[in-house]
Amino acid sequence: MKRYVIVGNGTAAVGCIEGIRSVDKTGEITVVSEEKHPVYSRPLISYYLENKTDLARMKYRGDGFYDENGCRVLYGRRAVAADPDQKRVTLDDGAVLPYDSLCAATGSRPFVPPFEGLESVRHRYTFMTLDDALALEKALTKQTRVLIVGAGLIGLKCAEGILDRVADVTVCDLADRVLSSILDADGAAVVQRHLEAKGLRLLLGDSVIRFDGDTAVMKSGKTVVFDVLVLAVGVRANVELVKSMNGAIDRGILVDVHMATDVPGVYAAGDCAEGYDASIGKPRVLAILPNAYMQGYTAGVNMAGGAAAFDNAIPMNSIGFCGLHVMTAGAYDGEQVEEKQDGALKRFFIKDNLLKGFILIGAVERAGIYTALIRDRVPLDTVDFGFARKTASNIIYSPQIRRKKFGSVV
Repeated sequence: MKRYVIVGNGTAAVGCIEGIRSVDKTGEITVVSEEKHPVYSRPLISYYLENKTDLARMKYRGDGFYDENGCRVLYGRRAVAADPDQKRVTLDDGAVLPYDSLCAATGSRPFVPPFEGLESVRHRYTFMTLDDALALEKALTKQTRVLIVGAGLIGLKCAEGILDRVADVTVCDLADRVLSSILDADGAAVVQRHLEAKGLRLLLGDSVIRFDGDTAVMKSGKTVVFDVLVLAVGVRANVELVKSMNGAIDRGILVDVHMATDVPGVYAAGDCAEGYDASIGKPRVLAILPNAYMQGYTAGVNMAGGAAAFDNAIPMNSIGFCGLHVMTAGAYDGEQVEEKQDGALKRFFIKDNLLKGFILIGAVERAGIYTALIRDRVPLDTVDFGFARKTASNIIYSPQIRRKKFGSVV
C-alpha cells in the first residue's frame, strides 16, 4: 500500500487528496495541518467578520470529507524537516512520517517588516487565517480605531470586513494607489473613490516609519492614533520544507507542469509553489484558490502514478469591495483597448493577436469568456472581439466552434 504525506490542509491539500483518490482508492494518506481547523475557504474570513457567513458555511468540504477519503489528519502539527533519501518527514513533536510520495501544500505566511517600535503596539494582528479573524473579532468594538498597513487584497478585504463594526478604519500603503499589484492607475482610482465614499480613510504614497505605542508616525510626518493594528503588507511562500531537502527555490518552490519538484517523489502545490503561468510563458507564484486546487489535484494524480499536467494557469482575481466588483486576469502586456459604460470599466491588453490580460471594474458578468480566450490562446481574428469587448457572450465564436465547444450554436 502506497503512503502519501501532504503537508498543509488548505485548498491545495483538498485537490491533492481528490487527485490521489481518482487513481488510488486505498493508499494511506496523512495530512499534516498546522491549523487546528478542518479545511475552510480562506477568502471568506472577511465575510465572516462582516456577518455575511458563519463558521459552518465557511467549510470547503463537508464534515465527512477526510473519513470518506481515508485520510488521517494530524491537527496542530508542523513539519520541521524532511529526508528525501530516507523518505520521511519529521514533525515538531518528534514524530516521523514515512512516505512514498510527498506534497508540500504549505501555503504562505504574512510578511511583517521590522518596524521600529512594533513591539510597543498593544493590539496587533495579521489577517490570513481563520484564527487571525477570530482573534481580531474579539478586539473590535464600535469605539475601536483601526489602522491597516497595506492597501492590497488582504488589507482592503480586512477593511471591508470590519468597516461597519468599528469607529473608523485607516489604510496606509507605500504605493501611490490601492491594489497596486493587480490594478493600473486608472482602475485603482475608480476603486479608491468608491472606498472613500464608503467611509474608508486612505493614506497612499505614505508609510509607517515607527510606532510609539498606539501611534504610527508616518514618513510624511503625519501621525495616526489607533486602538488596533492590522499588518497586511504582503506574504512570503512557505518554502522551508523543500528547501531543507535542497529542492530548487525562488520566490516559491519550483515545480514543472506536473507539479513535481526536482526532488524525486516530492511535489508542491498552492501558494508555496511557482507554477507555469500561461499568460507570460514562465513560472511564478499564482496565489489564488482555483489554481491552488488544480495544482493540488494535478500533484495528487501524479503522486498516485497517474498522468496529469496543469499548463494553462493564469493569474486571476475576482473580488468585491463594498459592493464594487473587480476582476483581473492575465498579464498587462501589449496594446490597451478600453470600454466604458454605465460607470463600469473594461480594459483589455492585446499582443500578437492574442488577449493577454484584462481589468474589469463593475462589469464582471460572464468574464469566463475572456479568461478562456487567454487560457486557450485564441487568435482574436477568429472571433468577434469587437462585440466581446462590449458584451461577453459565446456568440463571439463561429457556429462551428460553438458546436465543438458547447454542443450548440445558440
